[in-house]
Amino acid sequence: MAQKTKDQKITEIKEIVKNLLNLLGVEAEVDVSSDKELYQIQLETNDPGILIGYHGETLRAIQRIVAMIIYRKREEWVKITVNVGDYRQRRQETLEKMAKIAAQKARFSKEAQSLPPMPASERRIIHLVLADEADIETVSEGEGRNRYVVVRPKL
Repeated sequence: MAQKTKDQKITEIKEIVKNLLNLLGVEAEVDVSSDKELYQIQLETNDPGILIGYHGETLRAIQRIVAMIIYRKREEWVKITVNVGDYRQRRQETLEKMAKIAAQKARFSKEAQSLPPMPASERRIIHLVLADEADIETVSEGEGRNRYVVVRPKL
């Protein structure tokens, strides 16, 4: 019975995303899969930039809108991620490189290195990448949209 419910959710999520993209005037292939409690929405389009937006802002907005629509329909929160092409993988690689470069700069200069403002999910990647570095620590600073990670040598 639980599998049927999961299949129904997948079908429902797929329809919600297709309707939203139709309203936005964007053509894309929509695939929805599920891993335990996380529903992964994969979009494939000829113009991925329009769905990704600046540093993934549009992608995160689509994710929030879909989550809100599902909540309004089912009165339950469902964890979802939305990905266009291989954007999330490429962004994670970029953030990992950024973290390692900042750590090297902090080591050699003995000064804190501030990264640009980023959403919580991206700051978390930075913190995790550098968590095992014995001589480096990371802290988040700033407020709201201006929150950023500082990579600094441990004293």
